[in-house]
Amino acid sequence: MKVLSVASEIYPLIKTGGLADVAGALPLALSAFGMETKTLIPGYPAVMKAIGDKAEKLHTFDNLFGERADVLSARHAGLDLLVLDAPAFFNRFGNPYNAPHGEGYSDNWRRFGALCKAAAEIASGALPGWEPDLVHCHDWQAALTPVYMRFAETPEKPSILTIHNIAFQGNFGIDIFPWLGLPPHALAVDGIEYYGNVSFLKGGLQTAWSVTTVSPTYAREIQTAQYGMGLEGLISARAHTVTGIVNGIDTDVWNPATDDSLVSRYSAHKPRAREPNRQALSERFGLDNDDSPIFCVVSRLTWQKGMDILAEVVGDLVAMGGKLAVLGTGEPGLEEGFRNMVRFYPGRVGTIIGYDETLSHIQQAGADAILIPSRFEPCGLTQLYGLRYGCVPVVARTGGLADTVIDANPAALAVNAATGIQFSPVEPWALSHAIRRTISLYNNKKAWLGLQKQGMKSDVSWKASAGLYADLYRKLDLMVSKP
Repeated sequence: MKVLSVASEIYPLIKTGGLADVAGALPLALSAFGMETKTLIPGYPAVMKAIGDKAEKLHTFDNLFGERADVLSARHAGLDLLVLDAPAFFNRFGNPYNAPHGEGYSDNWRRFGALCKAAAEIASGALPGWEPDLVHCHDWQAALTPVYMRFAETPEKPSILTIHNIAFQGNFGIDIFPWLGLPPHALAVDGIEYYGNVSFLKGGLQTAWSVTTVSPTYAREIQTAQYGMGLEGLISARAHTVTGIVNGIDTDVWNPATDDSLVSRYSAHKPRAREPNRQALSERFGLDNDDSPIFCVVSRLTWQKGMDILAEVVGDLVAMGGKLAVLGTGEPGLEEGFRNMVRFYPGRVGTIIGYDETLSHIQQAGADAILIPSRFEPCGLTQLYGLRYGCVPVVARTGGLADTVIDANPAALAVNAATGIQFSPVEPWALSHAIRRTISLYNNKKAWLGLQKQGMKSDVSWKASAGLYADLYRKLDLMVSKP
């Protein structure tokens, strides 16, 4: 099958979160199942620099939302890319969505509307010699694609919309509608209208043939008022089309036995070789070099990620004998709070505000446990990295965290099945109790080593999940009337 994937970011070219990892890894994994994927992405400066003069021009839009744009074909890191080269929309350095002051670009509706319009044209055969059998769209930035496909006058192709985080919906004022080039009846309850505004994600949820999200638990959660962010009614109404497929990770990039980022490579068979990474982590974060457990955080410092809850219990963590290494950016108040903790707890807490891909690998390889107290988490990837690296995940019992980590309760420990610690609810007392449980296990060296090894044996690759996507693709393809 020929598949057009549409995404606003893709690893290793441009990344702000897990969406990029999925967009980059899934096409490679799908190739083993007979899927030929081309991914349409915006021509950000980093993307244009990476493809350089290797790109081939396939198509030109003379008037794409009022601008000229080219579709370029290129290969990079094993990926077949279609790059929408539209400098007026995408030639902006830094974050692909936000202006330097931190707010979203005021013309994001136009930028990603253009991406979706181009995707729909490609779906209907705009490119010479290649036409997809199915279109797979990721998050709100690509969600208008099935809307354009539905309201086009050409035969409709199967479309899938994957929700990576339903909190981000692409909602805009109704005044943009005339500029989208959609027929008047698209501005309706069964189209893109949403409480008197325009919603890219709502439109995609309404018109895509199938909806997936990134874990089975999250697929159920978003059908409730607590997690559905106002769209739970629509998703419940379309429940028969909703599938939860847990994300995987690229196990070649994330492999402690071959990872060039590490001071010392290791495996489940050679766990002692992990120790030099622990020392390197302590030095980088200014932590005491002793045998007490190191907890790490690699996260956006936000309310969603439960970082305010963690901030409340850092004193408990230190009092119990633990140390904490925090890497991330986010809400200014939380950034300042974690900076201050370095002064309050010298040698026990280290904070680096920013994001460093190499350092995140060292944290997973050097820390004993990773804290992920998210209030909601569609899938999460850091716990999967933790499992792979023997960095025991301590997670809230929600979304993909609940689906991928087996709690170290007595029954699971007795049969050597546990891979981490779960807790609920996301409250300071529950997180503090989870930290206490973790330290108790850490002090039982035999139990701790078993927990690490069991986690490292977990299959966190894309193999099983890519197979589920391939099955869904084939199922949708069979629904198409063919001559």
